[in-house]
Amino acid sequence: MKHSLVTLLIILIPYLILPSVQAFSQQPRIMHTSFKLDTLQLFDSARSRIIPVAYYSPTVKSKKQQLVIFSHGYGANKGGDYLAYSYLTEFLASKGFFVASIQHELPSDSLMPTHGIPQVVRKPFWERGVENILFVVNALQKSHPRLDFKHITLSGHSNGGDMTALFAQKYPELLHKIITLDNRRVALPRTTKPHIYSLRSSDQPADEGVVPSLEEQKKFNITIIKLPNTIHNNMDDNANTAQRKEIQGFVLRFLQEP
Repeated sequence: MKHSLVTLLIILIPYLILPSVQAFSQQPRIMHTSFKLDTLQLFDSARSRIIPVAYYSPTVKSKKQQLVIFSHGYGANKGGDYLAYSYLTEFLASKGFFVASIQHELPSDSLMPTHGIPQVVRKPFWERGVENILFVVNALQKSHPRLDFKHITLSGHSNGGDMTALFAQKYPELLHKIITLDNRRVALPRTTKPHIYSLRSSDQPADEGVVPSLEEQKKFNITIIKLPNTIHNNMDDNANTAQRKEIQGFVLRFLQEP
C-alpha cells in the first residue's frame, strides 16, 4: 500500500506543479526543408483543460511572420483532427506563414448534439473553441513574441469555421482576416474589419443568414467563392490533388491581399 502511494505521488507531481497559466509537453520535432512541425499540449489552468496544438514554423525566418490559426472540422472526439489538414497547413508554412492548428475536441468531451436547433445546442461547443483560440493567441504572444500579432488570420473548416466566425464576432479587434472553409451554422460578420473570406462547397448549403448576400458582399468587400468541384467533406486531407491546389491557391491569395 505504501509503495503504491509513493508511485501515485511520482505520477501526479508533474501535474500538481503545472504553472497557473499554461504548460507545454512537446513531442519530437518533424523537420522539413521549408518548415518544422512541433506538436504540443497547452494547459489552460483557468478551465483545467488541455489544448493540443501543432505549430508549423517556417525554417526561413522573416522579421514579422504572419500568424494563421486553423480550426478543424468536427471529428466526434476521435482526436488527431488538428493534423488532418496538412495539405494546407504545411503549404502555408512553406510560404512563410506561422501556422497554429488547434485540436478542439478531447476524448473526454461530450459529443456535439445532433438534435435541436444547431445555433442553440451547439453554441457552447463553438464558445469553447473561441476560448481555445484566445488561449493559443495569448500563449503565442509569450512563447513567440516576434510573430506579427497585428495581422492575425483565423481559418477553419465546417465546425471550425463556425468557431472562426464566432471569434470574429466577439473579438474583431484582434483579427486582420478570417478565411472559412464551408462554415454552415454561424453567420459570417458583416464588416470590413476583419476582412472576410469564405470558400463554399458544391454540396452542402449554409443555414439562412450565414453567408452574406451579394449586396452585403459588395458593401463590406467580403469575398465568397463557390468551389463547384469540391464537396464539403473533401476540404481536409481527403481532397484530391486538383482540389488541394485550388484551395491552396485561393487561401494564399487571400492572405497576400492587403
